[in-house]
Amino acid sequence: MPAQTHSRHRAGVVLVVVSAIVFSTAGIFTKGVTTQAWDIIFWRGVAASGFTLGYLMLRGALWHEIRAFNGPALAVTVMMAAGTAAFIPAFKLSSVANVALIYGAAPLITALLSWITLREAPTRTVSIASLAAFAGVVIIVSGSLGSIQIVGDLLALFMTLMMAGTMVVYRRYPETTAALPAALSSITLLPVALMFGAPLAVPSADLPVLALFGLVFALASVTLSEGARRLPAPETALLSILEMPLAPVFAFVILGAQPPVQVILGGAMILCAVIWSQTRAKTD
Repeated sequence: MPAQTHSRHRAGVVLVVVSAIVFSTAGIFTKGVTTQAWDIIFWRGVAASGFTLGYLMLRGALWHEIRAFNGPALAVTVMMAAGTAAFIPAFKLSSVANVALIYGAAPLITALLSWITLREAPTRTVSIASLAAFAGVVIIVSGSLGSIQIVGDLLALFMTLMMAGTMVVYRRYPETTAALPAALSSITLLPVALMFGAPLAVPSADLPVLALFGLVFALASVTLSEGARRLPAPETALLSILEMPLAPVFAFVILGAQPPVQVILGGAMILCAVIWSQTRAKTD
């Protein structure tokens, strides 16, 4: 791998891993407030878009992002918004385990979508690591799989397809802007959240937590998009599911929530699969 390509790849890995770490704190924020799901989406969206647009203005980059906003950027905006909109109803209409299991297939779905649209087949290492990571997901949810509820499961699958599509677009069009689509996807959902929630009735004590959640979400969304521009789509998806084993770690450290044995075992398998894939990356 040429030095410049290796440096770009390494930067992509770091960005996606940072995104996974930041995304894995979502449960902490959700548990830390009494606010309902759509109200969380509303205030998180207000804060995330505000922070992102403010950052672009301070850097003097907002006008550049607007001028660079093109078809792929619009596609990313729509897919990010649609995936987020499906995320909360999926949890309400199906079990958490089912949603986690479907999202755990993201590397495999992304690899298939990447091959169909870009003719970019995943490396042997990424394919093996993706299968091992999916096995880890199965172990994590094995103790709590609920009955199949088709609508919720289809929403979870749709969310996963939107995530996969976003990664493929950034791989195909690496010049696509990252910050503005993330902000616009949050803004797009505000009317929907107003329709299904009651964000103006949120307790004032929850607002600082939701504002911090918005900042975290903005950081995670932009770093994921920036990382996806630098990596093959299947590898981006594989790295992104590091969120799954990291989430219970943060829950244990901050909230004292003891994870079940299968979560520890499955999380260890996912972590080992991702680490192994990176140690083998130079040989592919």
